[in-house]
Amino acid sequence: MKRRLFSTTAIVLAFSATGSFAQTKWDLPAAYPATNFHTENITQFAKDVDAATGGKLKITVHANASLFKAPEIKRAVQGGQAQIGEVLLVNFENENPIYGADGIPFLATSFAESKKLYEAQKPFLDKILNAQGMKLLYAVPWPPQGLYVKKEIASVADMRGVKWRAYSPATAKMAELIGAQPVTIQAAEVSQAFATGVVDSMMSSGSTGYDSKIYESVKYWYDTQAWLPKNAVIVNLKAFNALDPATQTAVTKAAAEAEARGWKLSAEKNDWYKAELTKKGMKILPPSPKLASDLKQVGAIMLADWEKKAGPDGQALVAAYRKK
Repeated sequence: MKRRLFSTTAIVLAFSATGSFAQTKWDLPAAYPATNFHTENITQFAKDVDAATGGKLKITVHANASLFKAPEIKRAVQGGQAQIGEVLLVNFENENPIYGADGIPFLATSFAESKKLYEAQKPFLDKILNAQGMKLLYAVPWPPQGLYVKKEIASVADMRGVKWRAYSPATAKMAELIGAQPVTIQAAEVSQAFATGVVDSMMSSGSTGYDSKIYESVKYWYDTQAWLPKNAVIVNLKAFNALDPATQTAVTKAAAEAEARGWKLSAEKNDWYKAELTKKGMKILPPSPKLASDLKQVGAIMLADWEKKAGPDGQALVAAYRKK
């Protein structure tokens, strides 16, 4: 009797360890602070997956570049060092120009235009990522990009020689075109870079300025609404394909919900960030007509250069966007 009981218990335990109750654990590196709305959205996504799968798939979010630095995350996911991760798409324009479509100044300057650009860009992103052994789960834009500077400016000429934070090929190119000095600084290093004078200007969102406490070093932010770059959550295709169909469905459903939630959050947070920066002593200003005109000229040059680099796919993407 005891032997039969022991044998039954052993079978149940073995089944629990190797059968349908087996748990899968994924690491998700992210480059931004835990309090940033992108990271909060990702954390909710991980919780939703956990709940939908009954704990079968556990995703651990590693915020603030604590597991991998921002430029390393895509390679980590591609190589399987992390099963899933969040990347800023424009960081990888040198790898393929399609990644940089949403970093072209003044191509898409509102949430509505950004959504249309994403719809045009997505089929190309899916194709590229799939060829690299990855899958796009969802993407969420940052609020519109503005210009942080330590002095009042009225034109691009006033930017010549300033030390400019570059975080992508497009922002480095922009520095070159306006005569600024590009310095590569990742999000986690922005606060220290401004505080120590390594840089004294950048084009970024109200979100980055608030998270990095830019108001302690910079007093002017020109609301240029230049572009809305997107963060994308990507997954290693082998890791995704190793999941059972029900778990795959749970992940894609949670991703769709995270995308919708993230777009809404970004739009809502845009005004909130500007209000908070104002409370902290920053002056939120519209660009002068001359500054706006100068920057749009820079955008036109960059769009022409980008279309040339991107070739037929890039031209098709822009054409599809303009038809929407």
